[in-house]
Amino acid sequence: MTEYWLYILRCNDGSYYTGKTSNLEKRINEHNFGTYKGYTFSRRPVKLVYCQKFYCVKEAIEAERKIKGWSRKKKEALINDNYKLLHNL
Repeated sequence: MTEYWLYILRCNDGSYYTGKTSNLEKRINEHNFGTYKGYTFSRRPVKLVYCQKFYCVKEAIEAERKIKGWSRKKKEALINDNYKLLHNL
C-alpha cells in the first residue's frame, strides 16, 4: 500500500510551503537541494514542521488544496497541535 504525505515546510524567510508526496524524505531533500525552481528555491533551507500520512492520493490532494487556502495563523495552529484555535479560525 502506497503512503502519501501532506507536508508543511517553514522556509528560510519564515513563510510556509504546503505540498504532497509519496516519498517525504526525498521530497524535502529536493526542496533543500534546489532540484526544482519553484517557490522554495530562493527560500532555502527549508524545515519540515508538519506532516500527515494518507493511504489515498485523492485525500492527500484534497488536504493539500484545503490547507494551501488557509491563513498563516490557521497553519500555525495545525503545526502547533492547537486544535481549539484551529477550529475557531
